[in-house]
Amino acid sequence: MIPSVLPTYNRADLTFESGEGSWMIEADGRRFLDLGAGIAVNVLGHANPVLVEALTTQANKLWHVSNLYNITQQQALADKLVAATFADTVFFTNSGTECCELAVKMARKYWHDKGQPQRVEIIGFEGAFHGRSSAGIAAAGSEKMTKGFGPLLPGFVHVGWGDLKALEASITENTAAVIVEPVQGEGGIRPMEDADLKELRAICDEAGILLIADEVQCGVGRTGKLFAHEWAGVTPDIMMVAKGIGGGFPLGAVLATEDAASGMVAGTHGSTYGGNPLACAVGGAVMDVVTDETFLEDVNRKAGLLRQKLEGLVAAHPDVFEGVRGAGLMLGLKCAKPACTDVVAAGYNNEVITVPAADNVVRLLPPLNITDDEISEAVNRLDKAAAQVAAQA
Repeated sequence: MIPSVLPTYNRADLTFESGEGSWMIEADGRRFLDLGAGIAVNVLGHANPVLVEALTTQANKLWHVSNLYNITQQQALADKLVAATFADTVFFTNSGTECCELAVKMARKYWHDKGQPQRVEIIGFEGAFHGRSSAGIAAAGSEKMTKGFGPLLPGFVHVGWGDLKALEASITENTAAVIVEPVQGEGGIRPMEDADLKELRAICDEAGILLIADEVQCGVGRTGKLFAHEWAGVTPDIMMVAKGIGGGFPLGAVLATEDAASGMVAGTHGSTYGGNPLACAVGGAVMDVVTDETFLEDVNRKAGLLRQKLEGLVAAHPDVFEGVRGAGLMLGLKCAKPACTDVVAAGYNNEVITVPAADNVVRLLPPLNITDDEISEAVNRLDKAAAQVAAQA
């Protein structure tokens, strides 16, 4: 008999009932160090008092009005995002998947209104993850994402990860945009080199096409900059943001330049819940914390500390790990012979939470405000997990 919750997840046998900062407390009382942060969502940890205050204050005033009216909290958050980024305008969603839908629509509508309606193709990279909607899985293109869900939404072209020569050769008179994650998350914590991002921007400029940055997982301070593309000194035309922007409350946003968004006039897109007062109140509080220069400086310092300790972990367990990769507090442990899922499971046994990814990689995505002591304790627990995996080999 099918369970009451649709069985689309292979869930771990864990039930967390509360959280405190970088810790999650299981129903049986065990305390787990959280290096997953709800898959890069809880950027300020669990039950953060600043976010709790923002949410409860707003909850006692107004929850939902719909986008038929002006929303004070939405305007305030949009202003903060515009002030802190390349963007001129913002549309709010509830998730990264919804961001992908709008980014695709925006790019295609842009060319339609420019008198080139044939420009509908969007070029993406192998290993990408852009959500699980029809547009998202078509944009990613992998068999794992698309099998059984045909016919796929047309208009997507795929090239190898980082293969800019193939990408350039794929641009035609039908190309509307390129979509890229500056750091692939689900694809195995694979950063695109700064030089390659610069070249990608130059290719798009030369061809006169749009660049869409998917920063759903790698954005909002995760790499030590507010957004990952900033390390390369380039800007996209459209950017997808979610996960961390709500600090645990469902919230997403599509940021764009005035030119890229020019086709999205009244009636071309909408959302009942997107940009509601509750979500935007929390998002505004997240932005106030994460945009503080001292906060991002500390993220970079802690990222260096974590990476150093992980390099020591890899050296101590060469039979389990091949290396460390990633950027900021978005790091991956590339596993050797053992499956990454075995390492994740061993982590559960040692009360540390990690997340599996493609290319046999264990993702480490801790809250950005994790402490130095918690980093040390987390790596100690990973050390025990690795020893357990090695003993079982």
